[in-house]
Amino acid sequence: MQGRKKARSPILAAGGVVLRSSREPLIAVVQLRKYNDWVLPKGKINDDESALAAARREVLEEVGHKTYVHAFLGTIAYDVGERIKVVQFWAMRAVGGPARRLMPDVKAVEWLPLDEAIKRLSRSREQVFLRSVGPVAIKAIRRSARRSEMIPATRYAHDLRTFRARAYGRGEQASRAQATG
Repeated sequence: MQGRKKARSPILAAGGVVLRSSREPLIAVVQLRKYNDWVLPKGKINDDESALAAARREVLEEVGHKTYVHAFLGTIAYDVGERIKVVQFWAMRAVGGPARRLMPDVKAVEWLPLDEAIKRLSRSREQVFLRSVGPVAIKAIRRSARRSEMIPATRYAHDLRTFRARAYGRGEQASRAQATG
């Protein structure tokens, strides 16, 4: 047993496949300053946070945008020196314009169509992963965007009817009059 090395715990990380709406959905890829590599936004999970919270924080730091999270996409694992890094990814949609400056170790962010984003990634494991989950991410975000567009419109229509009924004196009193009349 003397020759054996002690197994080290894995590095846990989280990130996102971040999309921005346009005619053709665009995916964020970030260029790391240290190696000049193009990667999906991700980073280590802090001791006091969940994987999802870490993914949102890392995306905000590396892409500069707040996001809506739509679906869990999967996990990739790979060797980093003598340790294994395990990264969980979510499909995310960028909200509004940039909300903050990029962290110092990010050199650039590019928003690319899926095929171009896959080609731009420097690491083959991320290319394979994005080729597999990219269409799923796009579909999940389109599906939830359709649902979210319907909800506010319905809620707005209901609120407007309630407002009009109260404003013109046809609220509860009118309902009671109809019930007794």
